Amino acid sequence: MPGVRARPPLSSIAREWLRIGCIGFGGPPTHIALLRELCVDRRQWLSSEEFEDAIAATNLLPGPASTQLAIFCAWRLRGPAGALLGGACFIVPGLIVILALAALFLAGSPPRWVRGAGAGAGAAVAAVAVNAGLGLLPRSWRRAVGAYRVRWIAYVVLGGAATATLGPWLVLVLVGCGAVEVVWQRSAAASAMPALLPLAATGVGGLGALVWVAFKVGALSYGGGFVIIPLMQADAVNHYHWMTDAQFLNAVALGQVTPGPVTHTVAVVGYAARGLGGGLLAAGVAFAPSFAVVLLGAGSFSRLRGNATVRAFLDGAGPAALGAILGSAIPLAGGISEPWQALTLGSAAVALLVLRMGVVGTLLAAGAVGVVVALSGGPLPA
Repeated sequence: MPGVRARPPLSSIAREWLRIGCIGFGGPPTHIALLRELCVDRRQWLSSEEFEDAIAATNLLPGPASTQLAIFCAWRLRGPAGALLGGACFIVPGLIVILALAALFLAGSPPRWVRGAGAGAGAAVAAVAVNAGLGLLPRSWRRAVGAYRVRWIAYVVLGGAATATLGPWLVLVLVGCGAVEVVWQRSAAASAMPALLPLAATGVGGLGALVWVAFKVGALSYGGGFVIIPLMQADAVNHYHWMTDAQFLNAVALGQVTPGPVTHTVAVVGYAARGLGGGLLAAGVAFAPSFAVVLLGAGSFSRLRGNATVRAFLDGAGPAALGAILGSAIPLAGGISEPWQALTLGSAAVALLVLRMGVVGTLLAAGAVGVVVALSGGPLPA
């Protein structure tokens, strides 16, 4: 990529990345738009071509892409110091907000209206997952041409089915689909893919379990933040019993209505497992791979885009991840226990998929429905 046009002071990076971290509601599309407006349009720190190359490179990597883009842009401007400072300023505001909300929603005896808000917003997250997956499908489908379209469909179906049935072993399917596509495209590097398989292990316990869950979240979110949802749900609810289904739905909703990356959801899981220290630890472990990828490999990002093995792997793992996002709606909807929550889910689906309302507004409206139900004496999930 061309050289950086300017070298802003670290104070400017801290101020601007902190601003984006505070107002970045709406997930990756919003984060990318804010970074583009700052770095390309307003300050002209990067050219449009540099920024597009950065988006393409970070989308080829596992992990939260918009977080990696924020870190990478800061790295392009001020090297490792800029990457560490910019990344921290992008992540910390949302982390503070979501941990404060976790303390409120996961308290031993939260107020009834708080429980209602969580139950209402949590009921809508399955619709949010479907909306996220459907939003990504068209672009991926357009890139699929010829005979590859048959394999693309198979990868999507496998990813969706694995999410609904395999829990934490979804990782094996994502990596397996990538490896199959590498083999199909006759790459000599295909043998390197099985090295990722141990990431699916779940045999650790105690504090190590929390670290392991958080690492998987940070290292394996191919295709979008919702890929990590079935991984977290299987571990946090079913395997380690840190949370109930209702509490996990609350966590996912909180990750959507707070600024910053969806990966912040893991901080709520950590809080449920080990309190504030657990929330901070889980967030630190989950975001560490993004910093490591940029600090250790950003100089090679331009070559990464042209690497046939990497692109072939993403041709398999990417569609499987899209299927996993869509399939995550099944276990999420399974966490609903009250009839009014099912009606809220249906209404949220109409709002998102038919009326094209925003995700944050839809979740806040669903939460308001839950507050009304709670204050009127209606049933709430345990």
